Amino acid sequence: MNISSEMSFREKVNHFSFEYLKCILYILDVKDEPNHLLNKKVYSKLISASHLLEDFLDFHGAKNNRTWIFYRELSAAVRYLSLAGYSQKHIFNRIELYQFERKNEVFVDESRDTLMMIQGSLELAAPIIIDEAKHLGIDIPTKGYSPEFFPDIATSEHLEHNIDDLDNRKEQRKNLTIIATEFLDLIKAFEPLSFYERYTSEQIRQIVPSKVNEVGIRRFEMLLHNLQSSFDSYVIHGGFFHGNRKLKQLRSHFSVAFHILQVMGRLLHFYERHLFDVDYKDVYKKVSEELTEMIDPDVLLDRCVNYCLFYAWQFLSSGQRLALEILNENIERASITVGIPKERGFHTRPSLLVAKIVQHYGGVVEMVLGNDRFDASSVLDLQWAGGKIKKDEIEQVVFEGDTRALEDLKILASVNYAEDSMGKGVPLPKQLSYLR
Repeated sequence: MNISSEMSFREKVNHFSFEYLKCILYILDVKDEPNHLLNKKVYSKLISASHLLEDFLDFHGAKNNRTWIFYRELSAAVRYLSLAGYSQKHIFNRIELYQFERKNEVFVDESRDTLMMIQGSLELAAPIIIDEAKHLGIDIPTKGYSPEFFPDIATSEHLEHNIDDLDNRKEQRKNLTIIATEFLDLIKAFEPLSFYERYTSEQIRQIVPSKVNEVGIRRFEMLLHNLQSSFDSYVIHGGFFHGNRKLKQLRSHFSVAFHILQVMGRLLHFYERHLFDVDYKDVYKKVSEELTEMIDPDVLLDRCVNYCLFYAWQFLSSGQRLALEILNENIERASITVGIPKERGFHTRPSLLVAKIVQHYGGVVEMVLGNDRFDASSVLDLQWAGGKIKKDEIEQVVFEGDTRALEDLKILASVNYAEDSMGKGVPLPKQLSYLR
C-alpha cells in the first residue's frame, strides 16, 4: 500500500506548502535590508516550490474552487515572477562579462530597476500569501530559511583555464556561416517589433497582447536559444574569459537578447493569464483584481516593453553589423560566369531577383565587369551595371562571392532570370521558392 496516497488533502497541502512558505517568510525577513537583492538560489527555490504547490492544487481542482483559487493563483504568480527574476538576475550578474564594443550604463541601471520591480512584486505578495495560508488553516513554518541557505553564486575566484577549444577551423567556419545567417534572418523577422522611443502606458495597452504577446516572444526566445546552443556546441566552448573576442561579442549579443526575452515571456504570461482585463466569471475577475492590487499591470507592462522589448531590439540590431562581418570572414567564396537576361538585360525584375538571392544569404556578392565591380545585393547597382552591359554589348557576366548565393544565381540564370522572350515573368524553379 502507498502510504502517501492515504494522506488527506489537508495533510498534503501542509506538506506541499512548507518549503514554499519558508521561502515567503525569508522574503519577509530580508525585504527591509538596505540594497538587498534576492539571488539566483532564492529564485530557483521559489520556482521549484511554487511549481510543485501549483501542480498539487491543480490536481485537486483548485482552479475551479472558490475557497482555493486565490491561493492557487498566488502560487502561479510567485512562479512566473520568480522565473522572470531568475533570468533577470542572470543578466544582472553577467553584465560585466558580456562583451560589447561599449558599455551602456543606462542599460545597467534599467536592468537593476527591472530586477527591483520583480523583487518588489514578490515582497508585496508575501504578506498576502501568509494571510491567505492562515485563512485556509495551513500550517505556517515557525521561521523562514536562514540567509546562509541562500549564498550568492559569485565569488572573487575563477578556475584556471586549462582546456582549449577544439581547433577545427574548417568546421568552425562552416558552422559560423550557418549561425550568422540564422541570426541575421532572426533580426529581420524581429524588426516589425522594433521601436526607438519609449511607449506610454496607453500605447502599450494598444499593442499588448494584440501585437506583442507571450506566444510571439517565446518563439523568438526559442530561436535565440537554439543559436546559443549551436554556437556553444560547434564554435567555441570556453565561456566568457578566453577565445576569439569577436566571436565572444557575437555570442554576447544573442545571449543577452535571449535572456531578456526569457524575462519578457514570463512577465507577459503572468499578465495575459492573470491580470489582463477580459470577460472573466465573477470569481476569476475578483482574483484578478486582488492580484492587480499587489502588482501594478502598468509597471509590469512598462518593464516588458520599455525595458525588455526595447533592449532586445537594441542588442539584436547592434549585433547585425558584427554578424555580417563574421559571416563574410567565414563564407566560402567562388566565382561563376553566366549569361545576361535575354532581350531586355538587367532591368528591374531580374535585378530584383538577383538582389533578393544575395540578401537571402547575407554574404557579399559582386558582379564583375572588367575593372568595375557592382554590389549584387543592390537593385540600383545592378541596373547601373545593366547600362554598361547594354552599351558594351556584353553577353556574359561574372559573379564573385558567397558560394551559397552563387549556386542559386546559376539556377536563376539557367531559366533566363525567370523571364520569357517578351520580358514577362515565368515560374521560378522550386530551389528558388523563397523568392516568391
